[in-house]
Amino acid sequence: MTEKEKQTPPTIAIRIEAQYVKDLSFEAPKMPKLLQELKQAPAINLAVQVNAVPVEDKKNQFAVDLTLKAEATLDKSPAFICELTYGAVATVEAPAEHIQPLVLIEVPHLIFPYARALLANLTREAGLPALSINPIDFASLYRQRLAEVQAKAKA
Repeated sequence: MTEKEKQTPPTIAIRIEAQYVKDLSFEAPKMPKLLQELKQAPAINLAVQVNAVPVEDKKNQFAVDLTLKAEATLDKSPAFICELTYGAVATVEAPAEHIQPLVLIEVPHLIFPYARALLANLTREAGLPALSINPIDFASLYRQRLAEVQAKAKA
């Protein structure tokens, strides 16, 4: 390896080939009574999960699923539950050691705004205030998941 090759940073490229809704559900068991009771913002519990698998017969291509599950409660009673699995097919060109973090951090970061908008529209169309989800730190989620896997490997 020449000195110039050592100094040149690796080329990294991410292309989102397709985006899609893989699964979507919404439940508001107390409707329409909920509309009368909704005088304050409900407490929202948000769960986030990211999974990725290689696409068969496609080098450097991955199917990435971002699952967002929001459970809203009002006075300890369920107000609504919505769950979305938003997917993308992404081509990631990078050195092998960078592939996993790029797939599990950067791809979800790129598709998150679309998933967030979809859930906001869904709750608004259901007659409720639009669900506003703050940006998610996918790097922290990745590090947490990596630490869990390493802890299981030690056990």
